Amino acid sequence: MSFQAYLDAIEDKTGKTPRVLVDEAKAHGYDAADVKAGVIVDWLKNEYGLGRGHAMALVHVIKKGPKISARHVGSDGSHRDPTDTLWLDGKATRPT
Repeated sequence: MSFQAYLDAIEDKTGKTPRVLVDEAKAHGYDAADVKAGVIVDWLKNEYGLGRGHAMALVHVIKKGPKISARHVGSDGSHRDPTDTLWLDGKATRPT
């Protein structure tokens, strides 16, 4: 599953765009350098019922922003994506 597919599934499950969830995480201070991924994963599990894989995709965006490694772009790997920038503003508004 691509990183973008994880974010799309998170939107389906929570009804919130990835950007809204990132903003919520920042409001909680989860983007701070000393906050461990497990804290964020626990929050996403308890608040939204997300599993670890989906939560970790969002952890990446919370901690590092929407850019992903270029090695995933156009690859045959499990996390392949068509671009190195993830779309955070919802599936309905994603450019085609």
